[in-house]
Amino acid sequence: MAPVPFRKMHGLGNDFVVLDRRRGGIAIDAAGASALADRHRGIGCDQVIVIEAPRDRAASAYIRFLNSDGSEAGACGNGTRCVATLLAAETGERRTRIETAAGLLVAETRADGRVAVDMGPARTAWDEIPLARAVDTLHAPLALGPLADPVCTNMGNPHATFFVADAEAVDFAGLGPVLERDKLFPERANIGVASLAGADTIRLRVWERGAGLTLACGSGACAAAVAAARRGLTGRDVTVIVDGGRLGIEWREDGHVVMTGPSALSFEGTFDSALLGGS
Repeated sequence: MAPVPFRKMHGLGNDFVVLDRRRGGIAIDAAGASALADRHRGIGCDQVIVIEAPRDRAASAYIRFLNSDGSEAGACGNGTRCVATLLAAETGERRTRIETAAGLLVAETRADGRVAVDMGPARTAWDEIPLARAVDTLHAPLALGPLADPVCTNMGNPHATFFVADAEAVDFAGLGPVLERDKLFPERANIGVASLAGADTIRLRVWERGAGLTLACGSGACAAAVAAARRGLTGRDVTVIVDGGRLGIEWREDGHVVMTGPSALSFEGTFDSALLGGS
């Protein structure tokens, strides 16, 4: 079978198998993405990123995010930073536009190597998230065990952020998959638990829909920052501490959220196309 080239990258431990299909190549469906993401029989990752030719002339590339269960995510902040790093290396330009299902994102590679991504506007209306019915998204009627009263936000994906005294103490493995599929979320949701770790500093853990508990979630960090500011717990420029490290999040006055953090290339290689089965 033909070998297929790939890159293994990560943003603060949120890891990806990156495939470049801008000039053609093998198609990746849900089953193929799950096979690649399998940490025992495949390469192993939280999400598979597929780079495709842009639909919009203003963009350098179109990227798709496939979760480890094969479902598709609308946005992925850590993954977008990884692709922005690749595109910057190709073109020599620090600023690039990347097209996603969630819209056109502008990324800028900083002098220190970190990448800032404008993740677009935070959406807070119940039907934008979307929720199954009209509710107050600042105090959503959802509770399970020790978790209650989340803030709901859309940052390209639906998010529910619960504020707790100690994010480390929450049994996420048991609560995350149940809350992800609550009937309030017709498209499922990413579930975050957050606690204040200092002035304008948030400790965050995220259960990602379709991927489970990850070391970092960029869109989740954006959602947590917006939720904390809406609740009056922080200002609009914060540091979010995830299991894999730190992200800088700014909720600008124009409503857009800018996320700044690192990306890394772990290794490059090829895999046998037979791994994808019927893809």
